[in-house]
Amino acid sequence: MTDPRTQAVLDGDIRTTARLIRDIDDEMSGYIEALMNIYPHTGKAHLLGITGLPGAGKSTLVDQIVEHIRKREKTVGLVLVDPTSPFSGGAILGDRIRMHRHYTDPGVFIRSVATRGHLGGISRSTNDIVNVLDAMGKDVVMVETVGVGQDETEIASAAHTTVVVLTPGMGDEVQAIKAGILEVGDIFVINKADREGADRAVRDLETMLDMDARPRDGFRPPVITTEALSGRGLEELMDAVESHRVHIEKSDRLLEKKRTRAEFEVMELLKESLLTEAVKHSGGMEGMEKIFDAVSRRLTDPYSEVQLLLKKLLKK
Repeated sequence: MTDPRTQAVLDGDIRTTARLIRDIDDEMSGYIEALMNIYPHTGKAHLLGITGLPGAGKSTLVDQIVEHIRKREKTVGLVLVDPTSPFSGGAILGDRIRMHRHYTDPGVFIRSVATRGHLGGISRSTNDIVNVLDAMGKDVVMVETVGVGQDETEIASAAHTTVVVLTPGMGDEVQAIKAGILEVGDIFVINKADREGADRAVRDLETMLDMDARPRDGFRPPVITTEALSGRGLEELMDAVESHRVHIEKSDRLLEKKRTRAEFEVMELLKESLLTEAVKHSGGMEGMEKIFDAVSRRLTDPYSEVQLLLKKLLKK
């Protein structure tokens, strides 16, 4: 039976979409069926990821990007991944406050989500929410990662175009050299370019990109300087995003990126489902607590316990 929410989402109903996203984030009953019905209607939006270190000005830049996308008469879905509150387990909604000027725009849908302990810069529910906004008909779906550093590589698997935001004078030139940050970027932005050291940051990054021997199918990641507060450099950034979109659509890169995203989705769901089943077959969290206690006391080892859980799953 088709989930009744599916057609409402496809019709762009904001309230139904918001409630479904809430159910997805809270893992409420029936959300999987809704996602299964929605998935055939996805794959049309351009998925844009914004990542970088804390303090790089990502949120201010995203706010400006939304404005420029709307000026180009395209609709936007925005997923803002925030740190998890240590008290409520929900998102600390700093990004939502910054985006207040777009809330009355019917062409913009904004959702903040908490990481809830998920590593990699995005939350467990991020990909599902992206699919909902894609099916809703948004031309561009943007994901701003939480900002944790060079382990934010999951966004590269989730987005078609990944923008890495760095700033001068914060050691970002060194961070860019490290594995992860340099590899995930399709476009690099030196934000707060009015600061001292901006020119050096651009040169260092350009040098590292010149030394990068990985094939990029003729697209060399541009390095763009911006000042998000004033909007300087935003038109150049948006032109670069559009150029990358056109490039991957004309080559096999878009199909490759879609396959990478599909692989990421399947593997993440498989890991999550296996973990859920393993906990269930161990006797729930009470059974897991017993295992944790036994391992901590060195009465057994984690390797043996995992093997036993896997045998139970396979036997079942």
